[in-house]
Amino acid sequence: MPWLYFTLKPKHREWAQAWQREVQEELESLETVTLAQNCFVAPQANIFAEPGRDIEIGGGSHVAADCFLHGPITIGENCSINRGVTIDGGRQGIVIGNNTRIAANTCIYAFNHGIEADSLIKDQPVSSKGITIGSDVWIGANVSIVDGIRIGDGAVVGMGSVVTRDIEPGSIVAGNPAVPIGRR
Repeated sequence: MPWLYFTLKPKHREWAQAWQREVQEELESLETVTLAQNCFVAPQANIFAEPGRDIEIGGGSHVAADCFLHGPITIGENCSINRGVTIDGGRQGIVIGNNTRIAANTCIYAFNHGIEADSLIKDQPVSSKGITIGSDVWIGANVSIVDGIRIGDGAVVGMGSVVTRDIEPGSIVAGNPAVPIGRR
């Protein structure tokens, strides 16, 4: 649990910081992963960055076990990406603002496959528009967010929602498809 890392007693934190430094040095050796100060990345997280698909994680942010991150992705400061979250930046990327919380098993995909009937799905072109998630956003567990979406600052997305259209700042949305149900 990433938050436990930040709350360890000094005696245990000294050991944990050395261990976390090893994990981060290995990731940063990929040259396409940048981690700011005071990040935590679980060794069981799957971080895939390649040339042109950089991953940047802001200070104080943490990525839990069993996450799958494939760049391009920019994560702001003090964000938490909880267990089992999948984030794939496609070609256009995903930007997540500061102080945002993404709960377990959320799926965020910044790409889509064509579905024309005249050729096999596997042969269809892939498109990518990108996704922007604002600051101070809370995304509940098991949410799905499709390509091309913008989620405004301060928004809340209810557990199990499927986000298929933009969300205004400060809105509370839920459902499949997600619709406004309130304001913060």
